[in-house]
Amino acid sequence: MVVMKIRLATPQDSDRLLAIYSQYIGTSVTFEYELPTQKEFAERIAGVVRMYPYLVLEEGGRAVGYAYAHRQMERAAYQWNAELSIYLDHTSIARGCGSRLYRTLMELLRLQGIKNVYGVVTMPNDRSERLHQRMGFQRTGTYHNTGFKCGQWRDVALYEKQIAPYDAQPKPIQPFPSLPGELVQAVLRAAQE
Repeated sequence: MVVMKIRLATPQDSDRLLAIYSQYIGTSVTFEYELPTQKEFAERIAGVVRMYPYLVLEEGGRAVGYAYAHRQMERAAYQWNAELSIYLDHTSIARGCGSRLYRTLMELLRLQGIKNVYGVVTMPNDRSERLHQRMGFQRTGTYHNTGFKCGQWRDVALYEKQIAPYDAQPKPIQPFPSLPGELVQAVLRAAQE
């Protein structure tokens, strides 16, 4: 039996994660036209992990998917929100990998103090829509004709989910690296079960 494991990403994962991401460049899943360089991708990972979790799903020691969070909007009052991104190797789609990554990511964000998470899905994308619905996200709206990719204008659907209660006096969110290591490792261990 091949073991699946979720772990924290590092910039050194950029080669394999970039190979996964490259599977989407020619699709409307991402609005990028050109594949970033390995150096650019490593810098993106390093930028995310300064504040938010960035996870890798491995199967038999090989990365088959990744998910990360980033700031949803820039103003201070939005700090309790995070936007999620997820990419799976095409061999790992429809095997529960996306749900496993999303659950783990949301639990880590909850520990940081995040209250709401958001998914942004280029339409049509039945698999991503089903993932968000299965994970309890609600569709809140659509940006119409907001991006031009693969020869046509694309709509983008917005999904949201509350992951923690709203406090009357919320504490500022904790940067991910400042969370106690034992709490982070407990979440990652729970994801293996």
